[in-house]
Amino acid sequence: MKLATPEGFAENPELVWEWYNERRENIRAAQPNAAHKAIVDLARSAREFLLVTQNVDDLHARAGTPREKMVQIHGDIFETRCSRCDFKANLERCERCGALMRPGVVWFGEMLDPRKIDIVEEFLSRGDVDLALVVGTTAGFGYITDWATRASRVLIEINPDETPLSEMATQTIREPAGIALPRIVDSLR
Repeated sequence: MKLATPEGFAENPELVWEWYNERRENIRAAQPNAAHKAIVDLARSAREFLLVTQNVDDLHARAGTPREKMVQIHGDIFETRCSRCDFKANLERCERCGALMRPGVVWFGEMLDPRKIDIVEEFLSRGDVDLALVVGTTAGFGYITDWATRASRVLIEINPDETPLSEMATQTIREPAGIALPRIVDSLR
């Protein structure tokens, strides 16, 4: 909470940036796994596709998921934005208002970006989703459960652990995503 809240940033922006810069380095060193690659295959073969991810890293993009088919609902750790206005640039202080720049992620206590919510809602409003896969989330946020259950009559949860979404799923698969997703995507071809 000290490092992922507006209050923590206001209290010690240097510490917050130190932590986020370390996270950025660790993410840059990481590589997309079999689950990321399976999602790319699904995005390519599906008539309509939208990945709504809580991940703030760039592993889905590096695996090849097209940006226009992906919503990073909790933001992008590699984005730097103003802590006061909408300005985005890789600077220490905002060129528009002079406020400190911060990581482009949603912190605890903050609202989701309404533009990203609109993308998800517009996709769901089409009403023709055949399958929803919910992968690796604790389903602790109500909007995740809401979107998943509204998306499709067929809802597959892939998670080693039970979640609040488990009882609503059509099928639950208690395996890691890197094992289960490639198999599921292969079966859909």
